[in-house]
Amino acid sequence: MGEDCPSQFSSYLSSVGADGETTMNESNLLQSLGQVSAGDAAEIFRDHLRGCVREMICDVMAAEVTELCGTKHAPSGGEVFRSGNSPGRVIFEGQRENVVRPRVRERQANGSTSEVPLDSYESARNPQRLQAAIVSALMAGVSTRDVKNVQPAAEGMSKSNVSRHWQQAGHKFVDQLRSRDLSQFDWAVLMLDGIRLSKDQLAIAAVGITSDGHKHVLDFELGSSESAEVCRGLMCRLMKRGFHCDRRLLAVLDGSDALRLVVKEFFADSVIQRCLVHKERNIRAKLSKRHWGELARLFKRLRAVQGKQAAEEVVRELEAFLQPINAEALKSLHEAGEDLIALQSLNVPNTLHRNLLSTNAIENSFRNTRRKLGRVTRFRAETDQATRWLAFALTEVEKGFRRISGYADMPALIAALERPKQDESTSHKTNDFAAHKFSVGLTADHQTVPNT
Repeated sequence: MGEDCPSQFSSYLSSVGADGETTMNESNLLQSLGQVSAGDAAEIFRDHLRGCVREMICDVMAAEVTELCGTKHAPSGGEVFRSGNSPGRVIFEGQRENVVRPRVRERQANGSTSEVPLDSYESARNPQRLQAAIVSALMAGVSTRDVKNVQPAAEGMSKSNVSRHWQQAGHKFVDQLRSRDLSQFDWAVLMLDGIRLSKDQLAIAAVGITSDGHKHVLDFELGSSESAEVCRGLMCRLMKRGFHCDRRLLAVLDGSDALRLVVKEFFADSVIQRCLVHKERNIRAKLSKRHWGELARLFKRLRAVQGKQAAEEVVRELEAFLQPINAEALKSLHEAGEDLIALQSLNVPNTLHRNLLSTNAIENSFRNTRRKLGRVTRFRAETDQATRWLAFALTEVEKGFRRISGYADMPALIAALERPKQDESTSHKTNDFAAHKFSVGLTADHQTVPNT
């Protein structure tokens, strides 16, 4: 490419009008003459565009100075006056560009002067675009130390600076997740499950399903285990944000006694469905491999049958299969009790079984979350690092949520969860008690819950 190509290209840009076809013809002319390649033309155009943006920002700053101080040759003579200029930097397309910024000062009553910040300059140097570029790189799995390799032309991409920008962006994800008003939705299903982050850190996450079948990430709570206190802290925050159910709540749990206990504290008449995937996994761990095929077949039948009577028949078949081969496996089956077939006992269409007989909806969220957290090798419990990363990952995962399978049959589930007439007064008293316990406990017992 000849040395005068940039100037030639700039002259072409200045000579043509706004007609895109004319500009394209001039570019084709340069390429046909062999003076510049397509890649070089793109780079020259980007440089020209950055120059135009710098010029535009300078013009806007000059206009603001004129508005504050009057014209340069006829100043207003007020307390605000021009004070020369100094080097500055603005952000464009995630990169910092050098500019010359005008300075304005204001006389104070005591005779001193103070700097007057220019709104146009502050807006142009807002790091929001830079933070967006950093978050995009981290979403793609780039570590903080390698972000500078993704955008080598951008300044301020050192590991420490990237970490600082990520902390600021991460707090926005936390606020975005935990500032949602949950009272505007008609909730029908609550799913709770845990995700192990490290040896000493575990998060209990909550996913809610509305009466029309839409899934939403609700919140999460950090702790060392799936303890009742950690789950209680999560439920308190959900209630404070307006989570409620006008009927019996269907809660799908992984089998933790602590989670079941706390859900019953807040929703005494809730219907608890044990996750069949977790239960099958627990029983399979007690059997030899030669029995795994039959166990999988029976649990597949259990997930497919409709109605309480058919589900009870499959449970009896499971008992008959496990009794002669493994007492511990049979004990594990009995441990679930009626929670094993709670959904079938509501006699709802089996089209809802795929999503509501297990915590797969939240398990899949965790699987995608782990992909987002794949670059994090150590979560520091003494900081809010895990909170920021989890809020970011779960918020991103939620963007891919779809309505549950069989959502057209949700009205049947809603009807089955309606409280019996004779139990309405008792249920309302129980829920009022739970709400009172929440409001009192939030300032007493729940102060020990880790603030994440």
